[in-house]
Amino acid sequence: MIKDTPSNQYKTLAFIALLLIAIEVINLLTGRWLNQFSIIPRDLGHLAYIFSSPLLHANLGHFSANFLPMMVLSFLLMQFSYKRFLLVTFWLFIIIGLMVWGLAREARHVGASGIIYGYFGYLLLAGFLSKKFSLILISLAVAFFYGGMIWGVLPSGPFVSWESHLFGFIAGLFLAWRFKDKAH
Repeated sequence: MIKDTPSNQYKTLAFIALLLIAIEVINLLTGRWLNQFSIIPRDLGHLAYIFSSPLLHANLGHFSANFLPMMVLSFLLMQFSYKRFLLVTFWLFIIIGLMVWGLAREARHVGASGIIYGYFGYLLLAGFLSKKFSLILISLAVAFFYGGMIWGVLPSGPFVSWESHLFGFIAGLFLAWRFKDKAH
């Protein structure tokens, strides 16, 4: 059993940061070769890439835009519990990946933003559902500092997977509701 300690939270954040940076460096140095492991909707050969696609990015700007929100929202989700963070992250990979694979427009879908939107949706709702003051404060802080993200669920540029954003947000809300009665 993994202990829910600040030390484990910081180690996990460091692991996520180093993993994302290492993948980005490799992808950068290989001319984005790793992006072949992205989701292409309804292509059976790309179904397994629901697990790799969130770790890949289209370019350095895309990576940079996702990195800090990923770290901040991951940390905030760990305040609900370390186990809850792992559980929500696992289910977000599955739900978002399957929804993008089955329902998104034809394109290569890469990036951590679907997971980020999942964390965003979860954090907005879960604090209120918990009825715990400290967790409600997290929900309010996320709404205040990240509330503008909501516009990212709408169709925008042709190279933005707004579908990942939308499906992530919906999945996050669903998971907040689904796990509301479970012990944190």
